Amino acid sequence: MFNLHTHTKRCHHAQGEDEEYVLKAIENGYDVFGFSDHAPHFFPNDYVSTCRMLPEEAEEYARSIDNLREKYKNDIDIKLGYEMEWYPELIENDIRFLKDIGYDYLILAQHFTDNEYEPFREYCGHPTDNIETVDKYISQLLEGAKSGLFTYVCHPDLIKFKKDKKINSEKYNFLLDELKKIDIPLEYNFYGYFDKRHYPNPEFWKMVKEKDIKTVIGLDAHNPKVIEDKKRLDKMKKEIAELGIKPLETIQLIK
Repeated sequence: MFNLHTHTKRCHHAQGEDEEYVLKAIENGYDVFGFSDHAPHFFPNDYVSTCRMLPEEAEEYARSIDNLREKYKNDIDIKLGYEMEWYPELIENDIRFLKDIGYDYLILAQHFTDNEYEPFREYCGHPTDNIETVDKYISQLLEGAKSGLFTYVCHPDLIKFKKDKKINSEKYNFLLDELKKIDIPLEYNFYGYFDKRHYPNPEFWKMVKEKDIKTVIGLDAHNPKVIEDKKRLDKMKKEIAELGIKPLETIQLIK
């Protein structure tokens, strides 16, 4: 069992100590457990994000995970990663900073269009009636996926055009065809599942099956208790199996 999508309290919307996550992962049979808190970005104009760690917290984060990796090396394989946005104006500097600290992998998640600090950016986490937001999400996600920096794509079905189901299906179809060409795995997101969000979207994942795109399960854990929620996780896995999707049992990390 592996999970590469885990947050810490540094992102300001998760709970629990780092070691609590590790202990729960060991108790619940995980072989590989990756931390991937929201990566810091070097925002201009004094903009401060309320949903990710600050740049000055990154070294302490890495040190904490590395210490736990050593402490529990005989019990579990701990990985250090980041969940990262594709912000065109920031990505080069942000990646350089993270490489200096060191990491095992990055996972791609697009929560905003354009660059988060820009006043015209749009949040992608709620269904939208703006087709331009959908198109920008798809464009940025694909740009990030093509970069070769990321191990997989988090909750790729985060975007949803609520105004027209047919157009939404066409957009999903295009996005998945392009992701198939890149051959990057896609995440079936447990957080969205148990929180009863609009994702994972059954229509989207039926297309994933039809196109035979690689799939991984990501807990997207924001609380250590999520790791022991076997009842709902098993239910989700059953639904994935009923779609005919077989998630990857191992994955190659991209650094």
